Amino acid sequence: MKKSMLWLFSLLMLGAATTFTACDNDDDTTMPDEPNTVVDYVLGDDNFSLLRDAVVKAELDGVLSGDGPFTVFAPDNAAFQAFLDAIGTNTIDNTPKEALVSVLTNHVLSGDVRSGDLTTRYYSTLSATGFGDATTSIFINTDGGVTINGTSSVTAADVEVDNGVIHVINEVISPPSIVTFALADPNFSSLVAALTADGLSTDFVNVLSGDGPFTVFAPTNAAFQALLDTNPDWNSVADIPATVLETVLLYHVTDAGNVRSTDLSDDMMVATLASGETFTIDLDPATPTIIAGANTAQIIATDVQATNGVIHAIDRVILPE
Repeated sequence: MKKSMLWLFSLLMLGAATTFTACDNDDDTTMPDEPNTVVDYVLGDDNFSLLRDAVVKAELDGVLSGDGPFTVFAPDNAAFQAFLDAIGTNTIDNTPKEALVSVLTNHVLSGDVRSGDLTTRYYSTLSATGFGDATTSIFINTDGGVTINGTSSVTAADVEVDNGVIHVINEVISPPSIVTFALADPNFSSLVAALTADGLSTDFVNVLSGDGPFTVFAPTNAAFQALLDTNPDWNSVADIPATVLETVLLYHVTDAGNVRSTDLSDDMMVATLASGETFTIDLDPATPTIIAGANTAQIIATDVQATNGVIHAIDRVILPE
């Protein structure tokens, strides 16, 4: 009897040891974290149901679930519905896949760019333009918040996800035309005033919103001020005679194609929209310069990419002979 009790006691102790060991093993087992990619975040928040449906229809859910990192400007439902109403499709189902791809990728940057790292400048998106490997630009202005292309504002920043960061915006960022950047960038306010001046026979806003492609050598505000300073009777762009201003503006545009900085070559002759007028590119490594008919200008910024062409900023208004 005593041996039986000892045997039973040993068996119970062995079972207890096994149980505690099993519990210890369970405690050491950690469950994997649930994934939280850009797509997972959008799928899990009903405020982005239209964005979710658009991403799925555009078949971008696989890309945006990848490693990235990505920076995504995410329009909420109100923003996306306003966009659908504006383009006349009203629903995701009625919007062509190709249009959704173009729009959605225009909201994505490569890299993890937090709000504190954003500065007032142009950024390249992942939206293809059809001009080689060129992708669209967006202009971000950080004066008094974060505004994109002059219309869309960030309403909630730095939503962290596994493969990047999301910034919530209140308006869809439409694929930009050349006019989009002229209006959005305060450095081109004098150029906008010139393009919309009274008495012009060319509707520049309509032309530069067209298919193109155009290459625009865009004078900054300082460039226009330097031009005004050459004539004591000119206090603003409105004081320049319309016929003179129109010829000058046409001289800054070519319809020879989407000519990016890498397409420029030394001594390249550029035919402009001003009848019979050309200028030449001098690619001095330190100071790329336009040799115009009556003066010169330096190219100070390049490759602001729109869907209908590209902008290069210059420091002088160039003048034909």
